[in-house]
Amino acid sequence: MTSLHSVRFSILDRSRVRQGQSHPAALRDTVEFGQLAERWGYHRFWVSEHHSVPGVAGSAPTVLAAAVAAATDRIRVGTGGVMLPNHQPLVVAEQFGVLESLYPGRIDMGLGRSVGFTGGVRRALGHDKDDAEDFDAQLTELLDYFATGRDGVHGWPAEGLRVPAYLLAIGSGADRAARFGLPLVIAAAHGEEAMVRSIEQYRNDFRPTAWGVAPYVIVSGSVVVADTAEEARRLLMPEAWSAAYSRTRGEFPVLMPPDSIDPGAMTERERRIFDESMRGHLAGTEDTVADGLERLIGRTGADEILVHTSTFDRAARMESHRRLARLVGLGAADRPAEATDSVPR
Repeated sequence: MTSLHSVRFSILDRSRVRQGQSHPAALRDTVEFGQLAERWGYHRFWVSEHHSVPGVAGSAPTVLAAAVAAATDRIRVGTGGVMLPNHQPLVVAEQFGVLESLYPGRIDMGLGRSVGFTGGVRRALGHDKDDAEDFDAQLTELLDYFATGRDGVHGWPAEGLRVPAYLLAIGSGADRAARFGLPLVIAAAHGEEAMVRSIEQYRNDFRPTAWGVAPYVIVSGSVVVADTAEEARRLLMPEAWSAAYSRTRGEFPVLMPPDSIDPGAMTERERRIFDESMRGHLAGTEDTVADGLERLIGRTGADEILVHTSTFDRAARMESHRRLARLVGLGAADRPAEATDSVPR
């Protein structure tokens, strides 16, 4: 049976910007975070793609992944994910081919189908919402460039390289991952019952391909380890307010200090979204988080947990991830990076 100490733990960092912080500083924080994740024994470290978002600095995930890979030695590095509708598949293949050539055996190609957050962003990217409907064709073309090319076009240096591909489950993502024989990345926050059904369907429908011989499930969720439940709740407040702000104003803000967030001053809609965003996290003391993870792993049979947590207090966030690494037995949370054993793919 899958248990807390038998699954892999990894990190997704979105390069969130905090009040008073510059975008370049947020990107440098991401690189430093990747180094700490390696030191603490996490399996992989992924970065994300967002465009024209004041509160998120990560707009070029393959470039940022290269910086993290250059600053680390062993941890797997990748994207969570590159939004394929925003790019030409040939260019994506070439970028990952370069990454894998420079950092062999350490690169992951996480892929999603989201398009720009607003119409203006989509126009600036040269795409629209309908482009996401062609995702199967885009994905097929991308994977072809790692095989023998396509229509006489070769995605060198990608051709012939083995870069593991992962599919983010948005909408029909679980079904698509099964059809393409790809590992599935699914968010725990989307509702546990629906998530469990999607995972079961994925495993039932999985078809082995050159990209995957068996189902592999990565459950993504927010995890906060703190001394008390109240402290954990305070750490979650800035991201919850960011979600409420973005869904009522159409723009993701920078992360604000918890003391500046007053639920009583929110509109009814803002408060509803804020309260919804405060739920669905694994947050609290070490015992509480351990129990929650055991339950999540038991319900989903997850092969891996991908932790994405945003807080205003960066030091508290780092301490939370360090404590989580120790809690789940990664075995490197209190050892220097040089002593961390390498881990298999």
